[in-house]
This record gives sequence, structure tokens and C-alpha cells, in this order.
Amino acid sequence: MSAPGGLPRQASLNRLRRFGVRPNRELGQSFLIDDNVLGVIARAADLGPGDVVLEVGGGLGVLSEHLAPRVGHLHVVEIDPKLEEPLREALEPFANSTLHLADAVRIDLEALDPPPTKVVANLPYGVAAKVLLRTLEELPAAVRWVAMVQREVAGRLAASPGSKVYGATSVLAQLAGDVSFLRRVPRTVFHPAPNVESALVAITRTGPAASPALSALVHAAFAHRRKALAGSLALAPGAPAGIRDRIRSALAELGQPADARAERLSPDGFRALAELIGEEDLVALRPSGSPP
Repeated sequence: MSAPGGLPRQASLNRLRRFGVRPNRELGQSFLIDDNVLGVIARAADLGPGDVVLEVGGGLGVLSEHLAPRVGHLHVVEIDPKLEEPLREALEPFANSTLHLADAVRIDLEALDPPPTKVVANLPYGVAAKVLLRTLEELPAAVRWVAMVQREVAGRLAASPGSKVYGATSVLAQLAGDVSFLRRVPRTVFHPAPNVESALVAITRTGPAASPALSALVHAAFAHRRKALAGSLALAPGAPAGIRDRIRSALAELGQPADARAERLSPDGFRALAELIGEEDLVALRPSGSPP
């Protein structure tokens, strides 16, 4: 259906036409065109006037203008400068909003003022897990996340120990919060329609994000999935001498088989294993060039 003047009714399609925006495939741009999804996202985020929300992936501003009147402050991050004009139009009525033209993978999250308490995101599939894990780590005041991601990413975030998709992403997300797979989202709610199905996932904060030592352990543990956990860790760059035997002994102390694979351990199991091994040895597992 169209609005008066021949413009599409949906705000996204309207702005695409008026501002001459062409979706950037290299950035994975697919814009929401179903207004009903906006309400689903807002309700899942449980928004209130005391919330400071970080929206990652502002796009054409349709979600932004839905969120802004419901919260105390809205930070909108968008990497594509070609979307600045439609975004500023969407945010212009809301004095409680701040637009950040920046890469969500690199923006200084700790400098956001006021600090976000919730994160709402419609994420490009290639960086979804990275952005969510980064915000879990660097936004300690945030208590709730609601994100639109590729369905497979949502599955990995919410995966249980022992499943084929359970991995480092699952462990690191679940160490910091309870992860819920909310609902599948059809391709038809986006323009252009992506080649994959999407899903809404929510995370509720239950504790601090993994420390650098614990994160190093988790990444190294899953680096060689088909090997025993102790063997995978022994293959990590910078692995200290004797780490294989110390891991095997620690696993036995935790009631696990000495040759257990990484996917057998729960997030709490990884935390307990890290405490037994010690920070000095675990930090040595971190690949060179990774952040401290």
C-alpha cells in the first residue's frame, strides 16, 4: 500500500525512495519494512523512561523513532554515512537522542554518555556475535539486550553444552547472561530480503563478562573442536609447558573425564576450570595482538 503522494506506507520504503538510498550489500544492509516488528522488539526490550538504550545499526531510523519516545536517552550507532540524512530526520524530534556515525566494532563504548543500560540492535550478520560479545564486556551497566541476528547466530548464542553449535560464542554470552531465542523472523520483513532467515535473541545480564584469562581459555578450548580440551589448549600459541597435564588434572578434579572435549563443559564449568588453572597460565593462551 502507498501513502498519499504515491510514497510507500512503510517508513523504510518511504525514506529509501525520498533520500535515494540504495542498500549496501557489502555492509549487509537489509532494512526493516514491517512496522509490526518494531513493537515486538520494543516489548522484548521492556523499555521504560529510565532506560538509556544503545541502538546498533540505525539504518533508516524507523526503529530509532520507535524507541526514542519510550526511553530516557537513545544512542544510535550507524557505520554508513549515506544514512546520516534519513537518520537525522528520524531523530530530529527527539532531544533525548544522539547519533554516532561510527563502526560498532570500534566505537569507544565506555565513552557513551549517559552510559547505556540496554542494547537494541538490528545487526549485520558478519559482525553480530562480535558486537554482542563486545557490548557484554564493555557496557557493565547494561542489563538487557534484544538483537535481530541471523538465525544460526541466535542458535549459537543460546546453544546448550553438548550440541553441535555450542562453542566459544555460546559460553562467553552465557557467562554474562541468560540467553533466550525469542522468535524466528521471516525474510519478508526486510528490504532487500536477505538470503538467510533471521531471529530475535535476548540476553539478560546475570553477572560480569568473562575476564581476559577466562576468554582466552574459552577461545583456545574450541580452536580444535575434534580434539580433547587439554590437547586443544596445548596447541594454542604461547601455551605454557605442562598445560596439557594440568588441564587433565583439573578436569578430573571437576568430575569430568580427563579427555573431555570443550563442548562437554558448561559456562560455569569453564569458570571453575579457569580458577583451578590460574590466570597467569591462561592469559598466555591469548593469541598475540588480541586485546588484553
